[in-house]
Amino acid sequence: MKISDIKPSVFQMAKEAEAEIRPYFERIDRIAELNTVKVMEAFQDNKVSEACFAGTTGYGYDDLGREVLDKVYAQVFKTESALVRIGFVNGTHALSAALFSMLKPGDTLLSVTGLPYDTLRNTIGIEGELHGSLKFYGINYAQVNLKNGDPDFDAIRTAAADKTVTAVLVQRSRGYDDRRALSAEEIGEICTAVKSVNPDINVMVDNCYGEFTGEHEPTEFGADLIAGSLIKNPGGGIAPTGGYIAGRAKLVDRAAMRLTTPGIGGECGSTLGNNRLLFQGLFMAPHVVAQALKTAVFCSAMMKKAGFNTSPAPEDARNDIIQMVILGSAENMKRFCRGIQSGAPVDSYVTPEPWQMPGYNVPVIMAAGAFVQGSSIELSADGPMKEPYIAYMQGGITYESGKLGIMMAVSEMLD
Repeated sequence: MKISDIKPSVFQMAKEAEAEIRPYFERIDRIAELNTVKVMEAFQDNKVSEACFAGTTGYGYDDLGREVLDKVYAQVFKTESALVRIGFVNGTHALSAALFSMLKPGDTLLSVTGLPYDTLRNTIGIEGELHGSLKFYGINYAQVNLKNGDPDFDAIRTAAADKTVTAVLVQRSRGYDDRRALSAEEIGEICTAVKSVNPDINVMVDNCYGEFTGEHEPTEFGADLIAGSLIKNPGGGIAPTGGYIAGRAKLVDRAAMRLTTPGIGGECGSTLGNNRLLFQGLFMAPHVVAQALKTAVFCSAMMKKAGFNTSPAPEDARNDIIQMVILGSAENMKRFCRGIQSGAPVDSYVTPEPWQMPGYNVPVIMAAGAFVQGSSIELSADGPMKEPYIAYMQGGITYESGKLGIMMAVSEMLD
């Protein structure tokens, strides 16, 4: 399918949907402006210069750009320290290093937002018997499920009272679950509940998909550590790879020693000419996240008009960039993803098919025609091939292109 193949009825549907959702864009634009101020001030206060863009090779000693970028991230997220590295191969890698910074054999990790995202389950040892998991090193796991989609504060306080619990994991985004994303303020309430029982427990937030969707970040409300991927929100569609960790200096230092090795930590790691892309990606991130949020709102409105249930609804406040669409059948799932793929600037001619992706226990279908492989700040859609066949759409580095991608998906569905 090409753009010229979009049905006239879909153009009319899009016109009506856009008229309905325009008022919701004002909030998104206001948040983008506030976050742009935050990022700009961090760039200026830390004296970002052209000298920061030069990369290093080999050991990467005295990499000015790497050191300044860490300081910029720390200021943006209002933390003591940050670790921003292309050496993180994905968000799960960054999250894993962050978890190991808080835990030792005999400790218990408590997840308070239900079962963690699929790829993190192997890291923890919930699934599989893999060498090097938390379970492999004698670290225990406990879980508190959400209650009607909200944090269960009574259960959280009860579970956190276990003396072996030294770390709490909060997943901000919905992942592959039928649940809503949490705001930074709600995560702050979780932190308060946990620390009312034991102030020494460290609270870590899987911040993937949530950065810059609101005025504040979880570290402003008591989270000790956050981690995420640079090919999602904070990379602005420009960063070619990498991840970040931000929070208390002691924990960030420990995470750096997990990424590299004890005694070296964050002092080494060549940047290979990528510094400019990481700085520029962060600079663009508030605006790009706003484009992705507008695309998600448009997707929700269009799919509702096509007769499908969506979450969040067009009018709902958003705390991540993910749009859930309940498609009800394998054929609908394939058609939706086929339409999203055909609306991509890269590999638009490719037909997505379900496959057994590493880290997932069921086949997953993924539509992702991106400039950066796997970048989910660019327009993409994916989901596990199981009932009730839910597609998770995210990204869109420009609203205009994201809008066209959704229109092509709807046109494919109408066929």
